[in-house]
Amino acid sequence: MKTKAPHDLATAGTRERIVRTASRLMQRQGYEGTGIKQISREAGATLGSVYHFFPGGKQELGAAAVRLGDEEFTELLRETLAAEPEPEKALRALAAFLAQGLRDSGWLDGCPVTSTAVGTASGAPGIQQAAAEAFARWRSVVAESLVAAGFAAEDAADLSHTVIATLEGAELASQVARSEAPLEAAGRHLARLVASYR
Repeated sequence: MKTKAPHDLATAGTRERIVRTASRLMQRQGYEGTGIKQISREAGATLGSVYHFFPGGKQELGAAAVRLGDEEFTELLRETLAAEPEPEKALRALAAFLAQGLRDSGWLDGCPVTSTAVGTASGAPGIQQAAAEAFARWRSVVAESLVAAGFAAEDAADLSHTVIATLEGAELASQVARSEAPLEAAGRHLARLVASYR
């Protein structure tokens, strides 16, 4: 899922530049479509530097890229849910933000976690583990927000699965269709679903 704003790579340290570049490239090209040489070149780092920081090679770097996407979306999720006391409105705002991010990127920047993890199921367990942890963290943030808004813990846990799965699917559908409509519809329907539990 899209993060709030790009970071300035010019002021980042070498390791951070490598991870941010890998995350951006894998977000747009997928894990298989992104090579270490391209990451090295676009990060302005030598291949030796990449392997110095990531001796496990591309898989280790891919896991680091997934963790970065996780951290950035977790922050966005927390801020969006905290800014609006009514979860229904917060979820609509979040879906609208994701739609705007996709549109602004020319429909290129979907979820960096999913884009990197898809297609690596058996060959890159570190990436799969990092992605599973990301989805669990996002569900936890949503559930905590719903509990704070007065929802029963069990309902909040169930709803958090639906919220994250729906937003992930709608983001992909919007990206493929090059249209904000799937995310807008997801925001409306998630708001209705959450409201029905009150």
